[in-house]
Amino acid sequence: MEKINKVAIVTGASGGIGHAVTLQLAKDGFAVVVNYTNNEIKAIEILTEIRNAGGSALEVQGNVAILEDMEKLFKETKDAFGKIDVVVHCAGIMPLAKIQGCNMDLFDKVINTNLRGAFIVLGQAAQHVSAGGRIIAFSTSVIAKAFPAYGPYIASKAGVEGLVRVLANELRGRDITVNAVAPGPVATELFLKGKTEQEIEQMNQLPPLERLGTPEDIAKVVSFLASPEGAWINAQVVRANGGFA
Repeated sequence: MEKINKVAIVTGASGGIGHAVTLQLAKDGFAVVVNYTNNEIKAIEILTEIRNAGGSALEVQGNVAILEDMEKLFKETKDAFGKIDVVVHCAGIMPLAKIQGCNMDLFDKVINTNLRGAFIVLGQAAQHVSAGGRIIAFSTSVIAKAFPAYGPYIASKAGVEGLVRVLANELRGRDITVNAVAPGPVATELFLKGKTEQEIEQMNQLPPLERLGTPEDIAKVVSFLASPEGAWINAQVVRANGGFA
């Protein structure tokens, strides 16, 4: 077993924000466990990047909506590094559909990945994160905007915010903080997919800062919450959105 000072799990690490969060935590001195669902090539690229920079990393495949997969993720992390200090749950999907269409297949898929997945990952984190640790989930600032066709996504993320606040209370006395980061529009493949250049430009203009966020903007917020300086932030949703909402 490799002895490491700090250990973090990042779910959805092969995605745009997850990738940036993983690299930032590695830079902060964490051994990072790179979780992914399907994109093994990207996960291995991230793993190699961290190791080439002198960091420690492990990649573990697993679907966040499958309990057995997440049990394996947490077990393999402890087997490799001996403990878990931080869990960052980035994994999520954002297909769009209007409520009036009653697209139940899409709705169930979004809820399964985003809300069931969060319930499972937060539950595993609650069992395994060491005293003094951090649990960080992801919500979205679009909750406040209520854009058409975002119904399934907003419903799933509103549920995540509820879970975060409840878990913070359930962990009373264990010195573990539980928070969520709620990005505004961020220039990732997940966000840009299916949008026209005109729609993207409109999104650029929504925040007072008149730009989309970057994955690195969000990773720095996670870095703060995971640091000793973030110890007094608990049961909160940090809306990292450039003034978007």
